[in-house]
Amino acid sequence: MPTAVLVDLAECEACSAHRPAGELVETAENEQLCADCVACLDLCERCDLPARDTALTTDNDYWCAGCRAPCTICEDCDRYAPYIVAVLSGNDVCESCAESYTSCHDCNLRTADSYTVDGDRAVCEDCRDDYTQCRECRTLVRGRDYHCDDCAQPDHSRVHDSDYTPPPVFHGQGPLFLGMELELRTTVHGYEDSVATANNSLDGLGYLKYDGSISCGFELVTHPMSFDYAMSEFPWSVLSRLRLLGCYTDDEVGIHVHVSRAGFDSPAHIYRWLKLVYRNEDDVTALARRQFTQWASFDPDIRNMAKDLAHGGHGWGRYHAVNARPAHTFELRVFASSLERQQVQAALGFAHASVEYTRALRAHDVVAAQGWEWATFTAWVAARPQYAALTAELAALTPTETGVPSSNLEDFACAS
Repeated sequence: MPTAVLVDLAECEACSAHRPAGELVETAENEQLCADCVACLDLCERCDLPARDTALTTDNDYWCAGCRAPCTICEDCDRYAPYIVAVLSGNDVCESCAESYTSCHDCNLRTADSYTVDGDRAVCEDCRDDYTQCRECRTLVRGRDYHCDDCAQPDHSRVHDSDYTPPPVFHGQGPLFLGMELELRTTVHGYEDSVATANNSLDGLGYLKYDGSISCGFELVTHPMSFDYAMSEFPWSVLSRLRLLGCYTDDEVGIHVHVSRAGFDSPAHIYRWLKLVYRNEDDVTALARRQFTQWASFDPDIRNMAKDLAHGGHGWGRYHAVNARPAHTFELRVFASSLERQQVQAALGFAHASVEYTRALRAHDVVAAQGWEWATFTAWVAARPQYAALTAELAALTPTETGVPSSNLEDFACAS
């Protein structure tokens, strides 16, 4: 008769079935399970134990909860990572995901928000506080430097080539912006001091350029400004300072005012503005203090092209009262240069006022209210305090300088 063998039975902690104790398998959760229940589990690829709960790690392995305990979930890829990188202005991410973020050149930390600084380097938001803007091109430069590598000139004596055209920096509220070009002559001995004074006073609002028509001097060019911004923020005192340094003007230098095309409501508005300027040649000439020769002529052929210019045409050449060649602006070239604050402000005032006046001008105004007439326009200007400098310049003109009004009837239908 066979001898009976006693077998220790144990209960599977999953299904409660009784199995020989030696057949039960220990899991990652320290449970004893039968073979059938273990077959339903995944294997932890770190401890090689079957586990109820496994999750993907940054090593592309599946680990049990115990092995994952020291890890943290990457907030970008949702995988468990043994090492986490804190991204400035961003998430806590794994080392792999961190590679997609910019490394700050100064502190070497990864950042979600970066700023490009001089030398095409990138810095984080915290390190950005150690930088200021280049006074000419607004590139971020370190510490108390005032110019980037491209614009660097410790003595502020830089005058750019005539073809220098930096990206525009808009100041004030648009859509109508004005950009001024003020041509000035200097003495030979006063040139360096004048350049340094102008650059220091502009402080990034503008820059200086060579002008082939000026033997000794420069062209002071501003970035686009709203009229209100120009009146309140342009460093007007620099004009008198430059005059004391020997700067001067003559009949061969002028003030050019660029008027943004985006500041007009429509082609009809552009047309009305061009007609106002060209129909009042004598009055504009008197106000501008300049007889127009080859630099800013009132060419009758250009005047007759007003409709085409208003609809995107560019005419020919640039030496007209209104140069339509620039892609984004009209250049009003009529004014003589000056170092007198009132005269320069009047030039900007006329550019702005003429655009605003013609904005609401319609055929009825032209026919019934003499809308094209210079006297009607100047009365409109006089009623607006923001044009005080322009009004003062107009008041200083003698009756013979104001010209003879033109007829209101020409092309009135196109004013609406």
